[in-house]
Amino acid sequence: MSKLTQTSVQFLKGVGPARKKILENLGVQSVEDLLYLFPRRYEDRSKMTLLSQVKIGEFQTVSGKVIARGSRQSWFTRKHVYETVIDDGTGRIFGVWFNQPYLDNYFQPGTEVVLYGQAALYKNRIQMISPEYEIIDKSDKSLSMGRIVPIYPLTKGISQRYLRKIIHNCIATYSSDLIDTLPVATRNKHRLLNINESLENIHFPENQIKQEEAQRRISFEEFLFFHLSIIKRRMNVLAQPGTQHVVDEKFRAKFKSCFPFSFTNAQKRVMEEIVGDMRKASPMLRLLQGDVGCGKTVVALMGCLAAIENKKQSVFMAPTEILARQHFENIKKILENSEFQNIHCSLLVGSLPENEKIELRKKIKTGTIDLLIGTHALLSEDVRFKDLSYVVIDEQHKFGVRQRAFISQKGLNPDVLVMTATPIPRTLSLTLFGDLDVSTIDELPPGRGKIGTKVLPLEKAPNVYAFIRDEVAKGRQVYIIYPLVDESEALDLKAAQTSFKHFEKNEFKGLKVGLVHGQMKRDDADAVMQKFKKGEIQILVATSVLEVGVDVPNATVMVIEHAERFGLAQLHQLRGRIGRGSKESFCFLLSDPVTPEAIARLKAIVSTTDGFKIAEADLMIRGPGQYFGRHQHGLNELRFANPLLQIDILQLARLEAEDLTQADPELNDPKNQNFKEIIQKRYPDYLTMATAG
Repeated sequence: MSKLTQTSVQFLKGVGPARKKILENLGVQSVEDLLYLFPRRYEDRSKMTLLSQVKIGEFQTVSGKVIARGSRQSWFTRKHVYETVIDDGTGRIFGVWFNQPYLDNYFQPGTEVVLYGQAALYKNRIQMISPEYEIIDKSDKSLSMGRIVPIYPLTKGISQRYLRKIIHNCIATYSSDLIDTLPVATRNKHRLLNINESLENIHFPENQIKQEEAQRRISFEEFLFFHLSIIKRRMNVLAQPGTQHVVDEKFRAKFKSCFPFSFTNAQKRVMEEIVGDMRKASPMLRLLQGDVGCGKTVVALMGCLAAIENKKQSVFMAPTEILARQHFENIKKILENSEFQNIHCSLLVGSLPENEKIELRKKIKTGTIDLLIGTHALLSEDVRFKDLSYVVIDEQHKFGVRQRAFISQKGLNPDVLVMTATPIPRTLSLTLFGDLDVSTIDELPPGRGKIGTKVLPLEKAPNVYAFIRDEVAKGRQVYIIYPLVDESEALDLKAAQTSFKHFEKNEFKGLKVGLVHGQMKRDDADAVMQKFKKGEIQILVATSVLEVGVDVPNATVMVIEHAERFGLAQLHQLRGRIGRGSKESFCFLLSDPVTPEAIARLKAIVSTTDGFKIAEADLMIRGPGQYFGRHQHGLNELRFANPLLQIDILQLARLEAEDLTQADPELNDPKNQNFKEIIQKRYPDYLTMATAG
């Protein structure tokens, strides 16, 4: 273990025990953690925008002196409003913040400040609403002005100025103790900076060229260890003996006869890929991706039934009870009118009474249950299978890696199919999921209605409600989605419960309005959803619990209020609840976005209904860590690298990892021992993980 890993950050000048505790909120405990706390963006303060040249509607960095400040109460929202006037000698700009009276302590007249935000014109004055701000201290002006300046993630009690100061001090004190993880030969081969120069220019770039070279070096390193870990894990899993299933033409015909429709060409192609895997002696490791409604469940079911035909057991794990029950009901309906009607299919979810669980566990252990569908309850140590050979994990991004590995360990290296309706961009799936074979269903069943999507300001809500009344009069059904269950004064959002009551008495008086949200009892939520499915409810008011809701072909309108509060993948999943039938559908996003990320999300969702393009936009906006989930294997290690923007570096690192593992599969060569230690440190479970995704 290196000196930097062992040295607590509290011993760094300017930190101490109290600030060490605050820094832990940023994931910083050791000196090494601090050196690798990378900026989230940069501001080129060598070229500030003059206030006389500020462009309305654009995000810019400006600086100047505070010449006036004051507070008032908004007559409209009753909020506290704090304003300050900044002057740089060429012009003036107003900074406006809500419910932050303490700012008066910072914006003293004559203080030099930097603001970053979107400039807007209001009543003939230029202003920024809730801009990021920084008070410039003359003592550390060299780190905060006249250069490319790092902007770090913050936590309460820590300022940009303080972070820059201690990171600068940390580099000066400990740079001689840095150990370069990349050998000289690798650095020379790919023309990469050494680690000292890289970290200095990541935090405090000499110039833009040096900054880009440093980013390239750090990104290559992150991608290399990511790829080494997933290649090694795939090698370890495939070295284990699996179940060699027999899947013949008789079974195929039997399965096909279960359905009154023909499979799409994409479904047929993916089924062939899965059958090919199931026939092998080594375990299947496959990711199945496809948009909402493309028919993934049918494809996954084929593998379940093929395993059962081979006298084995199958399991189908979903992230929520609502989704698990929906799969259970749909699959039971398919089986009961088919040649597979003798198959024993059961549901295991957390809310089942304990006596039912005990009985079910006995049947699973003795092999009486052929196909088990459930939630995290399947992960219980009490759930033991007689002979599990096929595992399906739906919505793989909702489960942590350890959960996926644990469920697969309940059999003797079963075939594993992980599914996602959040498609991974085409340019990335094969590279990022190198330990999985990737199947893609890129075709929707015929006869689906088109979905039109519009963003409207919240003030246009009455127009949308009038449209809803017209659609309900035509016999259609409607979803209205809210981000919260109860009113939140801090966020100033309407909530599902309040609006539901309002709608019943006002806009939709006389119509059948229902309410469903995540805090309801499961039975109550299921009852409401079933009523909506049967047409007994015309307008369903809901929170994002609907993301994995029921399939209602007659629902043709979706209204998402405060759409800026939802993630892009969430918006796409929600919109996927309509357009399930042949009729044209309409999605209205009521929103007043203010942040650049929110604006970008709404532009992306309006521009396309293609899940792959949505995924690409989502990855661009959020970056890999958030897009794939912090618990996703490896991708939370990409603290700086961005797969979408650096696909060339990613592929270069992938090739280097392949060359290394082909020449030295166990990484036992002394020159590779360093790699092995780093992988074991960053990915401690990589030798034992059974599944990935």
